[in-house]
Amino acid sequence: MEKIIKRTEREREYKEEMESFFSEASGSISDKLNNFTRFVDRQTLATFLYKYELFKKVVDVQGSILEFGVFRGGGSFTFAQLSTILEPYNYQRRIIGFDTFGGFPAVSEIDDLSDPDISPQKGDFSTHEKFYEELMQNIGLFNMNRFLNNVEKLMFVKGDINVTFPRFLEENKHLVVSLAYFDLDIYLPTKNTLELILPRIPKGGIIAFDELNNPDWPGETQAVIEAVGINNLRLKRVTFEPCRSYCVVE
Repeated sequence: MEKIIKRTEREREYKEEMESFFSEASGSISDKLNNFTRFVDRQTLATFLYKYELFKKVVDVQGSILEFGVFRGGGSFTFAQLSTILEPYNYQRRIIGFDTFGGFPAVSEIDDLSDPDISPQKGDFSTHEKFYEELMQNIGLFNMNRFLNNVEKLMFVKGDINVTFPRFLEENKHLVVSLAYFDLDIYLPTKNTLELILPRIPKGGIIAFDELNNPDWPGETQAVIEAVGINNLRLKRVTFEPCRSYCVVE
């Protein structure tokens, strides 16, 4: 079962009315997708633009893009689409997303907010049981509309990242990472993955965080403190997206 995202009453009302409007609006589904800015909320669009800005910063940096915490796949597909558009012949750049697709496998005491209504729980952010297969179908459709579609661009690794990521590195000893995007939310997988990924990121590469300095997700900040040290990072943000931050490896 998916976790219920906290929203204000006004945000919930907007979401419900926009969903209804989208369903009833004239035009085919393709018409609506082609004019998506009519229907997408500003927060989602700001997040998309943030990821575009990150991609531009690493477009001349060697290495693949790894997203830790995929949920419904929009972030990984954003990076894959940007790579296809901005560097269509860069066949070495792969976009690799890691997720259980079954929600958090466990939550530590560090993530506990002392309120069961808002504290992370085992199984939060799970998707339906066929979602991974849906993503595989999605990749097939994505590949129909890009250059060099005989070379793999986008892939997803399913399972507990504490297990799957060390195994992935062992099987891919060549891996260099230009952008590591952390959206794992909680302490232990963030800390473990950070420690493993750092030796793979060259100078000019980027580490990006979704929940750093977020009171609802203290585990991510604690993981960064222990794995890297906040004062070792020159943390930056963009003006139009208040929650997310990144650092360039120097």
